[in-house]
Amino acid sequence: MNVTTRTEGGSMDGGRPATKRLWRWRDNPLRRRDDILEAWIMLAVWAVIAVGGTVIGLMTAHAADEVFARQRAERHSVRAVLLDNVPRNVTGDGAAGDRITARVRWTGPEGSTHTDEALVESGLKAGTRTVIWTDGRDEITAEPLTPMEASIEAGALATVAALAFAGIAFGAGTLARWRLDRRRIDQWGTDWDLVGPRWGHRTG
Repeated sequence: MNVTTRTEGGSMDGGRPATKRLWRWRDNPLRRRDDILEAWIMLAVWAVIAVGGTVIGLMTAHAADEVFARQRAERHSVRAVLLDNVPRNVTGDGAAGDRITARVRWTGPEGSTHTDEALVESGLKAGTRTVIWTDGRDEITAEPLTPMEASIEAGALATVAALAFAGIAFGAGTLARWRLDRRRIDQWGTDWDLVGPRWGHRTG
């Protein structure tokens, strides 16, 4: 009959994995200085990831918000006139495309006339009025993100930045652990060179 042994408090071996992970922090005759150093390295890595990742993410989101806000302030929509007929853009599957590049003319805030190429809806005829976006130099640019779109984009950039920072920190910690493992293996080899011959002599 199988008998399940329970630890004091009623749990069955539930604390062993955690105890195994924390053995470097407990007094142990087999624990070496490198084991303690490894424990501190991993603690520092996770602390850097938690704190540094949060800071990097917040800084990235704030910087992105400033850029998007500046774009909304600098860019403005103007009415332009198509100079040429715009053919209907048909994609490979036979569906009509949404926008195509065409020459347009518009009047800037200072009253000067400008001509350039912009993305407009396909299928329009020359002389049709359309809306384009220009920047502070009165050059055609992309439409700025709305506040909601900017918040989503800033959040995505912040997440990517935080994950990238976490990856670098974790990689540095893994490299440090690998170097410690190599040093421990070399030390074990040295110890075995000293102890191994004695064991062989006794068993012989």
